[in-house]
Amino acid sequence: MGGFGIGMTEFVIMGVLPDIANTLHISIPVAGHLISSYALGVVLGAPLLVGIAGNYPPKKILLGLMAIFTVFNALSAFAPTYEIMMFTRLLSGLPHGAFFGVGAVVASRLAGKGKEAQAISMMFAGLTVANIIGVPLGTYIGHTMSWRITFVIIGAVGLVTLFCIHKLLPVMPVVGESNLRKDLKLFTRVEPWLILGITAIGTGGLFAWFSYIAPLLTEVAHFSSDQLMWILVLAGLGMATGNLISGRIADLISPIKATALFLALMSISLVAVYFVAPFKIPLLVMTFITGAIAFSLGAPIQILMIRAANGSEMLASSVSQAGFNIGNALGAFLGGLPIAAGLGYASPEWVGAILAFSGFMLAVVVYFRQKNATVNVTQDVANEEVVGYELASGH
Repeated sequence: MGGFGIGMTEFVIMGVLPDIANTLHISIPVAGHLISSYALGVVLGAPLLVGIAGNYPPKKILLGLMAIFTVFNALSAFAPTYEIMMFTRLLSGLPHGAFFGVGAVVASRLAGKGKEAQAISMMFAGLTVANIIGVPLGTYIGHTMSWRITFVIIGAVGLVTLFCIHKLLPVMPVVGESNLRKDLKLFTRVEPWLILGITAIGTGGLFAWFSYIAPLLTEVAHFSSDQLMWILVLAGLGMATGNLISGRIADLISPIKATALFLALMSISLVAVYFVAPFKIPLLVMTFITGAIAFSLGAPIQILMIRAANGSEMLASSVSQAGFNIGNALGAFLGGLPIAAGLGYASPEWVGAILAFSGFMLAVVVYFRQKNATVNVTQDVANEEVVGYELASGH
């Protein structure tokens, strides 16, 4: 339920962007800054809120985070101006990264050994259900009635989530005492920064595409606004499919190989979207495929960051979510630049392809770093065995 509510508020704004622009009397690229504002809230809130709440049990943390989410999404429904909407979107994004960060750690602790990525992908299933049901429904309501009603519904989902967490979530003890100064040592190592770069830059490709999907479909492919709901359902089905298979692939071939594979495929997919954009049927096919590839990244990247945490799992997992939303802000902002320059609503796909390929190159760097580290550990073990044998034999 938490994933559903968060997924709905994060992605529905892309579907109702033209409606918000009309109501608040701003252009679509300026309305795109509302996407970036939410993403900035996630980036600020993830380390801050986890640092403040780290010594509390996960259940209490999640209740507090969802309360913040509920209040400020409800207030977004009544924002009278663009400036106030920017503010409420910023604050409603604060609990996002921490909520998924804590949730991912809980899911991985409850999972069987070797099935951590699958467990995390199931936690992220709420996001994909949101993209199948919540986002299309919210988009339809935004077009036919008012986008403000959509945000009232998101607030109601938050209330239901609070009830569900209170009644259904198992009580888990705090594992170790959180120490923010100790946790921040995470950022003194190179690998977490590289993984954060993969997340922020690579997933920017997804958001360069999805942030402007509504005008792409209506202005380039000439679908009617009434058809947007069903096309977003198709994108959501693709995302659900990708999310379901990604955890299994990551557990099978390793998280870093899966990350590199999906980023390479995303870059190719976004170029294909650009070329098929004027043609309805091929664009529908690519909408499903691109959604599947994009959401395949969540579980393997989350596992990569948790394994690189070295005792700071909650902070690392939350920072990973901040990375996704840096990608959200980056993709929305950079994707809007060619539109503002008059290059058309399909032009963000090139921006997205470049971002995804850049993320792929960073993933290759991490792969070889991990491979070299494994070789070094193996050599050290072999040397210790040789020394042990020589001592035992008297040589």
